[in-house]
Amino acid sequence: MLESLGPLTGSPWIYAVVALSVLLDVFLPVLPSGVLVITAATAAAAGSTAGVSAGGVQREVPSLLVLLLCAATASVLGDLFAYRLARRGGARFDRAIARSRRLTRAQERLGIALGRGGGALVVVARFAPAGRSVVSLGAGAAQRKIKEFLPWSALAGLIWAGYSVGLGWFGGQWLGASWIGAAVSVLALFGAGLLAAYVMRRPERSGRPAA
Repeated sequence: MLESLGPLTGSPWIYAVVALSVLLDVFLPVLPSGVLVITAATAAAAGSTAGVSAGGVQREVPSLLVLLLCAATASVLGDLFAYRLARRGGARFDRAIARSRRLTRAQERLGIALGRGGGALVVVARFAPAGRSVVSLGAGAAQRKIKEFLPWSALAGLIWAGYSVGLGWFGGQWLGASWIGAAVSVLALFGAGLLAAYVMRRPERSGRPAA
């Protein structure tokens, strides 16, 4: 895996590819944005792209700090784009959400969480498959204030990016720049996603206001 992506991870283009993937996966959750972040971080940790290429050009490993900032920033921008789109969509998005029990339940829980000043659900949803899309679109369709949503979106993007970069870094340090190291890190990311999905599906017991 890493060998095939070597020319890309050794180029500044890796930051643009990661940022674009993270930005768009709010609408296309099938994009492997997390896998790209982990792969680049693994290459940085193991120095797999260091050395001189066939043309005599020195290759550099990706900067972990720049990689983290690119991923986190793109995550927040994608959330805001989806939020604004749903907020302006008005009744059309309301009807679409009403047809989905999952979206309706997530929107209700999000509204309660943000109203109480505890948007941890936004952070949890960032790890769940399609959870980011559900929360960002739900917040916009519910006409939540940007000051209620944006800080939690920023925190979610930073935590997700830090977790993904950390997985790639430690995987590369412990297992080297091999497909095994990348696979273990990706499995850890998917494991966090499954846990987040479970938390999002769990019935809300204490979040509903008393009658």
